[in-house]
Amino acid sequence: MTADDISKARSARTIEALARQATIITSIFERAGFEPIAPPIIQPAELFLDLIGEDLRQRTYVFSDPDGQELCLRPDLTIPACRLYVADHGETGAAARFSYNGIIFRHQEAASDAVRPREFAQAGIESYGAADPARTDAEILALTVEAIRAAGLRAFKLRLGDIGLFQALLAAIDMPERWRTQLRHHFWRPGSFRRHLARLMQPGAAVSRLPSDLVAKLAAAKPSEAEAIVQDHLDAANLQVAGTRTVGEVARHLTDIAADAGAKPLPKVTADLLARYLDIGCSVRDTGDAIRTLLKPHRLQIDTALSAFDARLELIAAEGVDLSSAEFGAGFGRGFEYYSGFVFEVQAPSIGSERGVGGGGRYDGLVQAAGATRAVPAVGAAIHSERLLLAVRGGQ
Repeated sequence: MTADDISKARSARTIEALARQATIITSIFERAGFEPIAPPIIQPAELFLDLIGEDLRQRTYVFSDPDGQELCLRPDLTIPACRLYVADHGETGAAARFSYNGIIFRHQEAASDAVRPREFAQAGIESYGAADPARTDAEILALTVEAIRAAGLRAFKLRLGDIGLFQALLAAIDMPERWRTQLRHHFWRPGSFRRHLARLMQPGAAVSRLPSDLVAKLAAAKPSEAEAIVQDHLDAANLQVAGTRTVGEVARHLTDIAADAGAKPLPKVTADLLARYLDIGCSVRDTGDAIRTLLKPHRLQIDTALSAFDARLELIAAEGVDLSSAEFGAGFGRGFEYYSGFVFEVQAPSIGSERGVGGGGRYDGLVQAAGATRAVPAVGAAIHSERLLLAVRGGQ
């Protein structure tokens, strides 16, 4: 262990403080009826790399065991909790409520520090199969705020988002379904999203950079045949896929490019509308007005989704959460690509608003992707223990 490692190690005082904090938080969760679980630290890598998204897959510690199985140190606890749920309830879709407190691991591009450690504790809750999803969203947010307050943090801000509103907007715009899928994928990376909008305004441009024979084969192939076609092309050229993408992912991407060869460009006015939508930031109470004002000149409306958003706000307020200073961000998605709807984050000004001390949201597609035989509504939240303790101490 180097001197730098020693300087970053937890002190006995910090260990004791984290233990006290964990006791406070987990007791609140357990009193609310969430069953404690302890998922394994080592997890199958494939599931995480498929589901957590582009950014976090690059920050996941991946390794192989002596038998050649690809494994990882868990980069979050939501997917491990889902795996436990699937093992017990994956066929029935029965309601279940889990809580946990454990260590997770993420590579940091910059030097590891107190706000961005490589190894840190996370306390959280997950709810599956609830009969009233919107009411459960409100309950999860309220419990997270209650736990953070009980741990000693008084000064914090709430940031809310709703990926369901973005999906409703995409559904209201005339475009190929594959473009909607692509834009949903790029939602979590603003720079990538805008570059992709520019590509859709010239959809045939990327085709010129691909071998014409490969494009012709992919354009005529069934989706189930695309991966084999790409693998044959790689083998013939003695090439291998680099990085974390699989041949299947590359094949789907190239198939989309081939399909765009003769597509009509995305109108500039539509691209500008989508970019402006993601720039919306306002008080949560002004969300509906801000979005309707943007969409009105385009004769688009997503009133059903907006009404559901407003109804959820009322449920959150009824749980005792103060929304007077809460902010809405249309482009806010928390960085995990498995989120599908309502999301939130608790930010502490004392450690910087770019890093939340807690947050969560709805991820209705994740349980089935993790192996359940049916779709199961799910929502959860987690608290970043070290950040919360740092914020309680005033950022010192």
